[in-house]
Amino acid sequence: MTADTPAVTAPSNGKPAGRIRQKNEETILTAATEEFARHGFKGTSMNTIALRAGLPKANLHYYFSNKLGLYIEVMRNILELWDGTFSHLRAEDDPSTALANYIRAKMEYSRREPLASKIFAMEVISGGACLSEHFSQDYRDWVRGRAAVFEAWIAQGKMDPVDPIHLIFLLWGSTQHYADFSSQICSLMGRKKLTRDDFAVATENLIHIILKGCGLTPPSA
Repeated sequence: MTADTPAVTAPSNGKPAGRIRQKNEETILTAATEEFARHGFKGTSMNTIALRAGLPKANLHYYFSNKLGLYIEVMRNILELWDGTFSHLRAEDDPSTALANYIRAKMEYSRREPLASKIFAMEVISGGACLSEHFSQDYRDWVRGRAAVFEAWIAQGKMDPVDPIHLIFLLWGSTQHYADFSSQICSLMGRKKLTRDDFAVATENLIHIILKGCGLTPPSA
C-alpha cells in the first residue's frame, strides 16, 4: 500500500462478540460485497453500503472504521476460503483425490461467492494496491510450499512432470472463471443464471481435463 493509504482497522476492535454483532457484520459484509461488485471501490461509499444493509451509517463505523477496512475484509474472507483449502495438500496425499477435492471446493466457492471473486479479480486487474500486504514474501513462500507438494508427487512418480507454478495458475484461473466471467458463460450457454447442475458438470469436466493433463486418472465423482 502507499504511504497515504488509510490504515485498515480490524472488524473486532476488541469489542464484545455476540449473536447481534455477528449478524450485523454478516449483513454489512453482504451489502458491501454487492456494492463493491456493482460500483467498484471508488464508486462505493459507506453511505450506500449502509442503505443496502438497512443499518444506520454509524453502525458501519462501529464495526469497520473506514471503507478500505471493509473492502479488504470482503476480499480476506474469500482468500481464506480459497487458500485454506489449498493449504491442506500434503506430499503423502493421493494427487488424483487431492486435486479433485480442491477443484470441487474452489468451484463451490465460485458458485456460492461469485461477487467476492469478482471484487478480487477487479482489484488484481487494477494493480492490486490494496492486496500488496497479502502478496508478501510470506504468501510467495506459501505458494512455493504448494508447488513443493506437486514436485514431491512428480519425484515419487505419482504424476507427470508439469511446471508446478503454472499448474497452480491453471487451478486458480479455471475455477474462478465461472464466477468472474459468469455473464459471458450464461450468454454463450443461453442461461439467465448458472445453476447448481451447470457447476456440477463444469466441475467434473475441469477435473477430467486438468488431471488427465497431469497424467492422473480422475477419481469417481
